[in-house]
Amino acid sequence: MTTLIIGAHGHVGQHIVKQLAATGETVYGGIRNAQQADTIKSLGGQPRMFDLMGTADAMVPAMNGIDTVIFSAGSGGSTGDDMTLNIDLDGAIKAMLATEKAGIKRFIMVSALGTDDRSFWEKSGIRPYYVAKYYADQWLRHRTNLAYTILRPGMLTNDDPTGKITLDPANSDTSAITRADVAATVVAVVQHPLPGKIIELVNGDVPVVDAVQSV
Repeated sequence: MTTLIIGAHGHVGQHIVKQLAATGETVYGGIRNAQQADTIKSLGGQPRMFDLMGTADAMVPAMNGIDTVIFSAGSGGSTGDDMTLNIDLDGAIKAMLATEKAGIKRFIMVSALGTDDRSFWEKSGIRPYYVAKYYADQWLRHRTNLAYTILRPGMLTNDDPTGKITLDPANSDTSAITRADVAATVVAVVQHPLPGKIIELVNGDVPVVDAVQSV
C-alpha cells in the first residue's frame, strides 16, 4: 500500500509519516517547501511537492501511484483567518477533488472534536477554524464519492504517547489527546479501513488498534 500525507511536515503529520513508514508502508510526504524534504526523509518518508494554494488539477501528479490520501494539513495558529479558509477549507476541498481526479478512493481526514457543535465554536476562541473544518467535513461526506474516514481528535498535546484512546469523548475525564496517539489512530485506520465513519477520540484506556477494530 502507498499513502500520501498532505501536511506531512506538520506536528501530527510528522508523527504519521514516522509511524506509518515503520509499518513497511510506502509513505509520501506532501510538502510545499523543498527545505522540508530532509525532515520527511529522516522520518522514513519520501517527499513530494504539494501546494494547497494551487489548483486541484496541479495536485493530481503528486497523487500518482497512491492508494490512500491522508489530509493532516492546517494553516497553523500564527496565520490569519484568510489562511484558515485557504488551507483548512479550500485546500482540503481541492485535495478531495484532486483525489477523485486521480482515481483514488480512500481519503482520511484529520478534523477536530467539536466541529459539529456550533455552540462550541463560539466558546473556542478560534471560530473560523471550526467553521472551516465543519464545511470541509461536510463536503467530504456529501459532495464526494470517496471512501472517507474522518477523525476528530480532542485538544492536541505534545505529551508522550499512551497508546490508548477512547472513542467516547463525551464520557471521558479528559478532552485531550497526544499528537502521537492521533497519528497511531490514523495508522490503524490505514490498516483497518473504516469507510464512511466519523471517529471522535481522546486519550483513554483502550489500545488504539482495539478501539479502531471495535468500530
